[in-house]
Amino acid sequence: MTRVVTIDDTPEAVTALCAKFGIGISVIEPLPSGGTRVILNNGVDAEKVRREMKAKLIAGPSVRSSLYVARIRAPQS
Repeated sequence: MTRVVTIDDTPEAVTALCAKFGIGISVIEPLPSGGTRVILNNGVDAEKVRREMKAKLIAGPSVRSSLYVARIRAPQS
């Protein structure tokens, strides 16, 4: 079960919904084409968000901004 949800709404609206239901957000970012990509802390919370915002879900891949770089851990020596 994936923790990533892409929603056709603003980051503020997604944050407000998560606060209302006590859902923890790991990462949230606006998408250049509109909408928001959010990574929740666990899959159960991601399913709650999908259920609450099912009319605004973005299906398929979304283009991310180059300003948001994937966080990769440095190799341990």
